[in-house]
Amino acid sequence: MASALETLCGQAFRAKRYNMLGIYMQRSWIVLFMSCFLLLPFYVFAEPILKLLEQPDDVAEQSGVVALWMIPLHFSFAFQFPLQRFLQCQLKNHVIAWVSLIGLVVNVVTSWVFVYVWDFGVMGAAIALDISWWVLVFGLFGFAALGGCPLTWTGFSTQAFVGLWDFVKLSAASGLMLCLENWYYRILILMTGHLKNATVAVDALSICMTINGWEMMIPLAFFAGTGVRVANELGAGNGRAARFATIVSVVQSTLIGLTFCVLIIIFHNKIAYIFSSTTDVLQAVDRLSFLLAVTILLNSVQPVLSGVAVGSGWQVMVAYVNLGCYYIIGLPLGFLMGWFFHLGVAGIWGGMIFGGTAIQTVILAIITIRCEWEKEAEKANLRIKRWSTSTYQDKDLMDEH
Repeated sequence: MASALETLCGQAFRAKRYNMLGIYMQRSWIVLFMSCFLLLPFYVFAEPILKLLEQPDDVAEQSGVVALWMIPLHFSFAFQFPLQRFLQCQLKNHVIAWVSLIGLVVNVVTSWVFVYVWDFGVMGAAIALDISWWVLVFGLFGFAALGGCPLTWTGFSTQAFVGLWDFVKLSAASGLMLCLENWYYRILILMTGHLKNATVAVDALSICMTINGWEMMIPLAFFAGTGVRVANELGAGNGRAARFATIVSVVQSTLIGLTFCVLIIIFHNKIAYIFSSTTDVLQAVDRLSFLLAVTILLNSVQPVLSGVAVGSGWQVMVAYVNLGCYYIIGLPLGFLMGWFFHLGVAGIWGGMIFGGTAIQTVILAIITIRCEWEKEAEKANLRIKRWSTSTYQDKDLMDEH
């Protein structure tokens, strides 16, 4: 949901509406903090939920305990993610990197103390995460509030409570757009767990998803950078520059993805040795390596196009695209190939990749290619004026009362 700030803050920053960035961030804090309460039952009732999903009792009970200890971590997200977007849109990524390094050091130290010295076990690991993530929150906010962002942070304002419903809608669309994609791959593992001889299949798929997750950090960096750059250029009225930034990002990310794709194909029978020496698992990963290579290639393009969508404010449209591609086409096709055609985990994954991710990537590419960037710049200008005007009009009404 915090990715809504990439649209609003990114466009407002280059339009020189600097004071609005702090107000947008405070609105995001309010919306995300309230959303944390809506999600709180999943933490409080994690144990019965996991048992309902037929997880082993010991796993469900231990997970339930850990979930309760991670509630402070859950609430830290409501502040940390908006702070990240707030600083990214001002091109202060180095600050996020340094504060993240401090958080990592704190996490290593506290994990060692709580887990090994005080022997708190997994609860100690959860507490260490709580502490380190709140270090990130206070570190990023400290930089912004103590002079690091003099133009964009002017203190807390009652204007943050103005226009919240519109902000909720944009945040919800942004969150739904990303969640529909993220949940898709979680469902893939869940579906694989219901196959016959699922242990080896889940092990092999988990290895592939881990490798994909490592490589995915590169396209996700392009996602964030492209979203900010496109939003900045549209906010400044430079439609052609936004188009150029899109082309450069897509080409660079695709070339990197193609490199990893080729490496996976070359070392298809060796990549699993990083994780396992079990013959059955090694052979299963070998059989899935082609799908892993295709996934990596597609995922080098798709996140960048999603970044363009976020920077341009297309979240609602892309949410519908994701819903249709992933859940109306991809999931049924994966189920059909996995169970009806008895292709197992390769059928599930292949159906979901070619039926969901591939189609989604093609649709986003067509939307981006056909985009009239000068009109998008005009839309961005109107969006900035509408949000800024409504803020000040509502503030004047509040002052009159």
